[in-house]
Amino acid sequence: MLNDLFNIRWVVRDMLQHGYYPNVISFEKILKCFCKMDRLPEAQHVLGVMITLGISFSEAAWSMVINLFCKLHQLGTAGSLLRKMVDTGCSPNVVTYTVLIKGYIESQMVTDAFNILSKMLAEGKTPDLVLYNVLIYCLSKAGRYDDALDVFISLSEQKLVPDSYTFCSLLSAICLSRRFTLLPKLVARFVGNADIMVLNSLLSYYCKAGFPSLAVELCVEMLNRGFTLDEYSFVGFINGLCGARRIDEAVSVYLHIGKNHSNLGPHVHTVIMGGLIKEGKYHRAIKLFRRAIDENYPLDAVSYMVGIIGLIKGKKSGEASSFYNQMKELDMYPNAHTYSVLLSFFCEERNTQMVEQLLEDITQAGIELENKTLARVSKFLCKYHPKFRILRPSTD
Repeated sequence: MLNDLFNIRWVVRDMLQHGYYPNVISFEKILKCFCKMDRLPEAQHVLGVMITLGISFSEAAWSMVINLFCKLHQLGTAGSLLRKMVDTGCSPNVVTYTVLIKGYIESQMVTDAFNILSKMLAEGKTPDLVLYNVLIYCLSKAGRYDDALDVFISLSEQKLVPDSYTFCSLLSAICLSRRFTLLPKLVARFVGNADIMVLNSLLSYYCKAGFPSLAVELCVEMLNRGFTLDEYSFVGFINGLCGARRIDEAVSVYLHIGKNHSNLGPHVHTVIMGGLIKEGKYHRAIKLFRRAIDENYPLDAVSYMVGIIGLIKGKKSGEASSFYNQMKELDMYPNAHTYSVLLSFFCEERNTQMVEQLLEDITQAGIELENKTLARVSKFLCKYHPKFRILRPSTD
């Protein structure tokens, strides 16, 4: 009922016209509904009515509205609401300040965010772990890696114990800043009490950071500690084995997983094919791709495209064309980058039929190719298919 926007507006309007006013609990429920649905005008109207009627409502209600304006990047209004909140005698709590700080950082207004934090500290309010986690996460996304690491270091001063979310956010900051030398110290400090989510994140970042052997060691440790590996663990394990060039082991692990876990998601099949292709093992990747098709494994567009790229690199152009058509029959389509790879390959193969088909599919999908790809295809068609017309890239 609270998601029925039309009826909510009608009932509230009818109540007000007849001189009936919802109580504070009802007002806050209505406000929560509009904020949840990102309905700014309605939320503003309800807030205005509540202020006009002199209804004092909770910090949670103020925080909801402030959060809505932050999500819509209207930070000026959000700041004004904070002042209005204080004027009405309602003191902002840590949740309110967290919402504002998050909004300012996401809008690249980091100085303003720290000013809000300073104001909060000056009022004697103690930041909680949620606020620090938000700071680490948002600062990492904003590219402020030093600030994110400083916030993490300050946790011990505040006598706060980092949790899984803290660890994952910090991993992001370290890897985005490419300060991989910090990983061992971080891992030694927290990995002993880490849960499966943290360990999976660590697996992923070990592979991204170029430490595949450490990813493999971590998987073995997880098994020894009694963890039940999930799909993300399997992906990290296979990635690590491929990255460490332990190809036979990677294939064996994949086949064992497939035999004992019938409901594996597409990304597990994708990662083994991608790992083999990266190591130049095209024919082994092709063999596993064919097997996945024959066994009716759940493959998505990415899985198909990785398999097709394996076929292309393995010089199996006819089979690549066949699987591309099968992919279309399943309503799966490549992205612009993959289309460019396919076009380049079939130009090299001088396969005018497939180039024409790809261009037709690209046009129907409304995908724009880069000028260099268009130039290459145009040159190819002019040389090998003079009657085919293509819009040449602009010379601007």
